[in-house]
Amino acid sequence: MDLLYYVRLARRNWLLLLLSLVIGVASALTVTANTPPKYVASISMLVSAHDKEGSLSTAYQAGILSAQRVQSYATLLSSRRVVSQVTPAADVPRLQANITTEVVPGTVLLRAAVTDGNPARAAQLANALGTKFAALIDEIERPTPRSRPTIKVTVVDHADVPQVPISPRPTVDLALGVLIALLVGVGTLVLRDRLDTTIKSSDALQQAAKSSTLGIIGYERDARRHPLIVRRVGRSSRSEAFRSLRTNLQFIGVDRRPKSLVITSCLPNEGKSSTSSNLAITLAHAGWRVILVDGDLRRPRIPDYFGIEGAVGLTDVLIGKARLNTVVQAWGEPRLFVLPGGQIPPNPSELLGSQGMRQVLEQLTDSYDIVIIDAPPLLPVTDAATLAAICDGVMVVAKYGKTRQEHILRATELLSSINARIVGTVLNFVPTRASRYDGYGYGYGGYARESEDQAQIKTPEVV
Repeated sequence: MDLLYYVRLARRNWLLLLLSLVIGVASALTVTANTPPKYVASISMLVSAHDKEGSLSTAYQAGILSAQRVQSYATLLSSRRVVSQVTPAADVPRLQANITTEVVPGTVLLRAAVTDGNPARAAQLANALGTKFAALIDEIERPTPRSRPTIKVTVVDHADVPQVPISPRPTVDLALGVLIALLVGVGTLVLRDRLDTTIKSSDALQQAAKSSTLGIIGYERDARRHPLIVRRVGRSSRSEAFRSLRTNLQFIGVDRRPKSLVITSCLPNEGKSSTSSNLAITLAHAGWRVILVDGDLRRPRIPDYFGIEGAVGLTDVLIGKARLNTVVQAWGEPRLFVLPGGQIPPNPSELLGSQGMRQVLEQLTDSYDIVIIDAPPLLPVTDAATLAAICDGVMVVAKYGKTRQEHILRATELLSSINARIVGTVLNFVPTRASRYDGYGYGYGGYARESEDQAQIKTPEVV
């Protein structure tokens, strides 16, 4: 992961980062406002040994004795015996928790600090603690009651009343809140991004499918209400995306260009029907003689998209109730031919894999430049795999942010097991910002809109 990865991740999720910062700042301010102030008063004490003779060797020994004692005194200073002399018995545990001691490195100086919510009381307790501790050492360091103590403790710096609390510290708390918010926010985004296996780039789709990505279709708000690109008024980046898909399809295997193409997806609601319809329209505008077959005999969508009658169609041809040329309908100008699915049968997989379907496919490939079949999703049912086995190629449509890599892997494994040819993939419903990183959205508005976007919808006729 490089810096560019984090920049893109933050740019895509800047609202979440902003929300995390707001929560962090609000939490810091709340903690600061509700934290009672605490003051620290400290004293310094010198631990020394009595020198009776005043010789150099004796002074040296006294210094060693003092250094040995000072480490023990640091612990003894906050003991119950000392603390109980400066505060009532009920407050001893609380005061013990608020006393910190340290030995100044390389010296025989001992420091003690008392923390309290009242600055005057903190200073009073610290001074009382130094006085009582010095008296205690004077008592316990006497070899006999009447002899002089071998070690004495002298308070060298008395505690003053502190003026500034050590907590809360608004600036530090705010900076800490912002830092924690950023770390938590970025960490959450990175973790979510790493655990998220949905397809969000053409590279990820290409790697999962082990096939080239032929098209990246951007998301448009009114695509659900107006799924066909000929209904667009004015410039349309979506129309340009399908023209790019058409161009890429034309250059796939010039010697093995598919005449029958199955378009499917891994799961429902990933845009395979709208992709089939718009690709057929775009090819027809390029001068191809195209027929779009509604091969989804479970949830047919093509008649609704094109506004044609779908009660009679492929199913009726396969069971011998109608002739093929009587159910094919011409649509638009230039003409695009559509074969509806007809009535929903109880056994769609058997019908699509029958010998009759092969004969229908042979007739269509002889009469048209390309046959595009809108098939059901691959993973829930076997219909698409059945069609892929008898057609020249398969195109898999993936939905940005919904289709998972494991879904694509399962779909490609299924197609490979039946020796189906995957001609490529399409990434659908790509947000505008995300599509820029994949090369989509290259200023389509600056190009003149082709005449195909001006096409008018004609009343369907039977041919």
